[in-house]
Amino acid sequence: MTPLVDHHRRAALGFADLVARVEAPQWDHPTPCARWSVRDLVHHLTAEAHWVPPLLAGRTLEEVGDAFDGDLLGDDPVRAHREAVDAAIEAVGQVDLNGTVHLSFGRVPARVYVEQLFIDHLVHTWDLARAIGDDERLPADLVVACLEVVTAYADDYRAAGLIDPCVTTDRTDPQSRLLAALGRDPGPPPPAG
Repeated sequence: MTPLVDHHRRAALGFADLVARVEAPQWDHPTPCARWSVRDLVHHLTAEAHWVPPLLAGRTLEEVGDAFDGDLLGDDPVRAHREAVDAAIEAVGQVDLNGTVHLSFGRVPARVYVEQLFIDHLVHTWDLARAIGDDERLPADLVVACLEVVTAYADDYRAAGLIDPCVTTDRTDPQSRLLAALGRDPGPPPPAG
């Protein structure tokens, strides 16, 4: 298993583990992602996970079509998310990272797609933790690895609309730098209420 594949697996499972801790009233809580509730955020990563196997198998967006439109969470969002993530992790574990994936902005190496998945899962883990009042500390080694990817490709990702504009922070720890680079204010959580 390459480091990138392991990073993706750990970030995806970390998010799934946090989803399993969402309590019933928290599904409607707002998140740091504008206009997204906790349920919307989990749906986003569930839909993303559904796309992973066909895209890594070489299918195009057009070939997949509207297969993953609509509500993918149903009455059991924890189970629905975990099943989709498990299938995505399996697909990432079998892919040739030098292969090609067809995305909305063109053909890219599979490695670039998996890096995007890794970033998405890790930063959204922080978003979800903040939304439900859970521990916001991300695994330090994943933060460092993710920061390297974000630093290398931030301008390209922003141009493609994949990440938000940077925010300014006085904090210099790697997690704060990563969050700020991805448009999140790493400051203290808002007061409960």
